Amino acid sequence: MNMHLQPAGAAPSPASAPQKKRKRPFYQDISFQVITGMLLGIVVGHYWPNIGSTLQPLGDAFIRLIQMVVGPIIFCTVCSGIANVGDMKKVGRVAVKALIYFEVVTSLALIIGLVTINVLEPGVGMNIDAATIDTSKASSFIDQAHHFVSTSEFLLGLIPRTFVSGFASGDILQILFFSVLFGFGMAAAGERAKPMLNIIDSFVQGLFWIIGLAMKISPIAAFGAIAFTVSKFGVGSLLSLGKLIVEFYLTVFLFFVLLLWPISRYCGFSLLKLMRYIRSELLLVIGTSSSESVFPQLLRKLEKIGCEKSVVGLVLPAGYSFNHDGTCLYFAAASVFLAQATNTALGWEAQIGLLAVLLITSKGGAGVAGSAIAVLAATLASTNAIPVASIALILGIHRILSAAFVFTNITGNAVATVVVAGWENALDRQRLKEELDRGYVEEDIAIPAKPAQPSQPAAAVI
Repeated sequence: MNMHLQPAGAAPSPASAPQKKRKRPFYQDISFQVITGMLLGIVVGHYWPNIGSTLQPLGDAFIRLIQMVVGPIIFCTVCSGIANVGDMKKVGRVAVKALIYFEVVTSLALIIGLVTINVLEPGVGMNIDAATIDTSKASSFIDQAHHFVSTSEFLLGLIPRTFVSGFASGDILQILFFSVLFGFGMAAAGERAKPMLNIIDSFVQGLFWIIGLAMKISPIAAFGAIAFTVSKFGVGSLLSLGKLIVEFYLTVFLFFVLLLWPISRYCGFSLLKLMRYIRSELLLVIGTSSSESVFPQLLRKLEKIGCEKSVVGLVLPAGYSFNHDGTCLYFAAASVFLAQATNTALGWEAQIGLLAVLLITSKGGAGVAGSAIAVLAATLASTNAIPVASIALILGIHRILSAAFVFTNITGNAVATVVVAGWENALDRQRLKEELDRGYVEEDIAIPAKPAQPSQPAAAVI
């Protein structure tokens, strides 16, 4: 009887072939697409300003799409984090550690900002008369400045009038306040809250699906935002206030070198590798100048590198309200620059007082594009030392500066979350090292290994 047998060493059938993985091509990487969008935006904004000036809605639409789900995501993550921890003492401990970290780092950021601007003095010699400044473009910010919110009003404003007020207005602090209370309530309910937790976990999956859809258009959003900025302000604004731009970018660099790098090194992880891991988010905020636009993605990445979900859900939303490292650098640099440019006497005593006010006004400023300039105007109005109208001087380069300070805010909050998770022993350090060494991979495409062409099997005679 003749029987055909598969010889030894023959290739396996396609069904049993092992799966071989390869990374996406570089042109499908979101970071590459965002960079390309930004470069195209610069070209269009510079050479075709009439077209560039009409592209702002592209960036605004993306930011609104993200803002639409940021509030519910904060609510879901905070509630789920607190309820799953169950231990009220641990929640309080995490909150206290995070707030102490935020206050120390933002205070040091203000000091670095004040020292650098006083040493380099980019505004000295401009000799601008505040009475001659055209304030037409800054009129809306000047009007807001005269409605400065006192500390008591600020604290009262943390409490929403209704449970949907914070969501309707997009006020992160009010959303955070309600979410913490609701999370404590579910933790107190124990097992009875499990059905609600299941609903919240399912609901947040739908929200992240929306985020994934939105991220597909993020390169277009970066293109539109950059094209509009360049077409509106032009390259000339960079030249006229170039000293301030150089000074501020140097200040940001010093903040990374003198503060964030030592903190991350002391806590056992690489700052550069962490920044590489969240590079697509960092590039996106350069284009949109909105830290809210990357909150959901940052939340997931911090969980993926080994930070416990409950800690991320508490620290990151709080950081968005209380840990504005880059914004503090901006406030310190811009306010003293305006004093120098208008020949306003501002001694160290006045600057320390300004620092104290900035510690208050820098809190709660949501990461919405353009909000920092309004807070700066309110700060200047509260001190009555620097002419509020002088903010018109920096409007032309505000977006250039905001790209740097929002970039710093995002990096600072990522570092803060990893640090606090490490303090709480809620950090998988092995996973952190592996993820940071490997780098973030958006998606691996599984491709079956191509089976070898089977040779004609030999006939065995039995």
